[in-house]
Amino acid sequence: MPTSGSVLTILRALVVAALLSVVGIGVGGILVIATALVLGAAQVAITPLLSIVLSLALATGIGFGGVALLYLRYRGKGLEYVGLSVPTLRDVGFVVSGYVASLALLVLASMVITSVGAEAAPNTTAEMGMENPEILLLLIPASFLLIGPGEELLYRGVVQNRLSEALPAPLAIFLASLIFAAIHYFSLSGAPQARLVSISVLVLPTLVFGTMYELTDNLVVPALIHGAYNATLFSLLYLTIRYVGMEDLPQTVLTGMPL
Repeated sequence: MPTSGSVLTILRALVVAALLSVVGIGVGGILVIATALVLGAAQVAITPLLSIVLSLALATGIGFGGVALLYLRYRGKGLEYVGLSVPTLRDVGFVVSGYVASLALLVLASMVITSVGAEAAPNTTAEMGMENPEILLLLIPASFLLIGPGEELLYRGVVQNRLSEALPAPLAIFLASLIFAAIHYFSLSGAPQARLVSISVLVLPTLVFGTMYELTDNLVVPALIHGAYNATLFSLLYLTIRYVGMEDLPQTVLTGMPL
């Protein structure tokens, strides 16, 4: 039977993990809104492309990455806590297998959703990309340079590690993945039920990110998998818009994009 001390340790880890997620989103959102207001006052038009740039730089870069780094400093820990090293050949193998597994799970989940007739909510960024395809060309490299590193630093390097201090690794991976998927609720459009379906789908590739991180103890591995996963979906979306047609757009692309 767990002692009161161990229960408190687990509760503390859960609260800290949730707060880090909320603070990361909150700081990023405040920075984006404040910058947009300043630009608006200066009569600078906020185009869809500029909106994405602000979101990437301020929300993902400073919001997620900055909060993670501040937390590490608060606890007196360096980057060795999250594990950063040049990938070995073994790590590269995990990157490739994780990339394939995450896409395979997405396709499988999409097939299940289609077979049961469930409705999934599309990502608002993907919808913006359908209206302005040039945004997708920006998001492809940004997946590797900002989205993957920023989100993995916070959610795997800090949140998952913090949960692992109090919980078994499999449970820490699951809870970190659930928290990460849940924050995308507000980046989805559609009915609440459809958003929950999409969040359920997003948990699957995120579980792969967390598992590969646990197996390698190298944050570069999930960051690369995450970046390649997102870049693949953005690329598929762009190619479909440009050369195939929206009527043939796979639901998988809009359902599983964890921006």
